[in-house]
Amino acid sequence: MHTLIVINDPPYGTERLYNGLRLAHALIKHGSEVTVFLMGDAVVGGKAGQQTPDGFYNVERMLKRVINKGRVLLCGTCLDARGLTDEELVDGAERSTMDELAQTTEAADKVLIF
Repeated sequence: MHTLIVINDPPYGTERLYNGLRLAHALIKHGSEVTVFLMGDAVVGGKAGQQTPDGFYNVERMLKRVINKGRVLLCGTCLDARGLTDEELVDGAERSTMDELAQTTEAADKVLIF
């Protein structure tokens, strides 16, 4: 089964991105193929070099866990609007497009929005 998870909220301040990634990890653990698409303020979560206090979740580490077994795509327009370049992204995270999101949506068995 292929699951697409689309996340819109920023990496910190709300817990939607955190919870979406937690679900992605659980789905991967249970054998699902997972693609995470970050758009809007969620693309900031794809920035490498995040430093969080001890005991606090770190979105960069969580994304790397998804990348190891699935895909993480980031809206290119959203990255550009926030001044983020491909060189600043977590290794393995991919700049993407709305066309690729449309194709991934059509190919997915389930689509979840956070």
